Amino acid sequence: MSDSFVETTSQSWLARIGQSIVAVLFGLIFIVGSIVLLFWNEGRAIQTERSLTEGGNVVIDVAPDAVDPANEGRLIHVSGNAAASAPLADPEFGVSTVALHLVRVAEMYQWEEDKHEETRKSVGGSEETVTTYTYKKVWSANPIDSQNFRQRDSHANPQLKYRGFSAVASDATLGAFKLGAPLINLLPTNEALRVDAQAAEKDKPRIPNIQAVDGKFYIGANADNPQIGDYRISYVLAPLGPVSVIGKQTGSGIVGYRTKAGDGLLLAAPGSQSAADMFKKAEQDNRILTWIFRAIGIFAMWLGAFLILRPLVVVADVVPLIGNIIGAGAGLVAMAFAMLAGAAVIAIAWLWYRPLVSLIALAIGVVAGIGLHRLAARRSAARAPVAA
Repeated sequence: MSDSFVETTSQSWLARIGQSIVAVLFGLIFIVGSIVLLFWNEGRAIQTERSLTEGGNVVIDVAPDAVDPANEGRLIHVSGNAAASAPLADPEFGVSTVALHLVRVAEMYQWEEDKHEETRKSVGGSEETVTTYTYKKVWSANPIDSQNFRQRDSHANPQLKYRGFSAVASDATLGAFKLGAPLINLLPTNEALRVDAQAAEKDKPRIPNIQAVDGKFYIGANADNPQIGDYRISYVLAPLGPVSVIGKQTGSGIVGYRTKAGDGLLLAAPGSQSAADMFKKAEQDNRILTWIFRAIGIFAMWLGAFLILRPLVVVADVVPLIGNIIGAGAGLVAMAFAMLAGAAVIAIAWLWYRPLVSLIALAIGVVAGIGLHRLAARRSAARAPVAA
């Protein structure tokens, strides 16, 4: 049986008009913000691309078994087996292991509120909103603030007692090179560390209701029937073994390499990978991130344009059918504006950050356009005598 609560509210036509007028200001803020985001994103992408290109041209491969002073300050690529001797420990639960990076993931069983709204328009412009609040129990590593719930009293979440924890090896090495925390933090922590009943027994004097279930600590009365406030503690790590790193050689350490474009190049990946493959992966990540920011910027621009057009939709809602038609049209107009304006901002950003490339592309486009126009004119002239 679902735990839900339904609330019905109504709003007059004049009140909706007032809200839509206020929303115009937020629409302008969204548009300005999207322009700034899109412009900044193109600069960031170009700077990162230049840095990666520069790094790929100057990087050198070095063996991990010795530090060559002649490479001091140069961008180096090293592959080998990462090692460490001192165990990483979680003092709160007494878990320890030898690894590059140990992470504790603490999840609490909590209430989560899901809100679903359904609006119904009436003749005259008023609007009725039926809001359904559904409450479910979930495991979450982040605290869910139940003070903002519509029904707070019966769905209260306790304060988090246990949180995440992280430990990085301080004596990690890659052959003769030292691996610092900035490099180790770039490696994925995707290997699980299982705990057993013996580890749970050590914690029972402090935490009486702790037990080991499926390789994780469970803090609660019954793991098969979790209650609000129960905890699930698990561990993941970055293991010792083959790794590949790229950075500036500084003594026996490897730090970020400052490029002429202004970025600090520091790359790390598990396994034995070539420098070319690592730079290729970084370039792919840069392109993906660029398109993500572009999508966010264009969506924000669409939302801003739609909010600006919102008063027209609300005015037309005097007759709901007309309001729906105007609303759909406003959405399409806002989308067209966002696509055109977003493309224009990106083009201007390219012209600003890459004027030479942009002018060459523009010249090629103009020449191609003139050529196609002349070709079409010649074909039309050739068809004219035949038609006569």
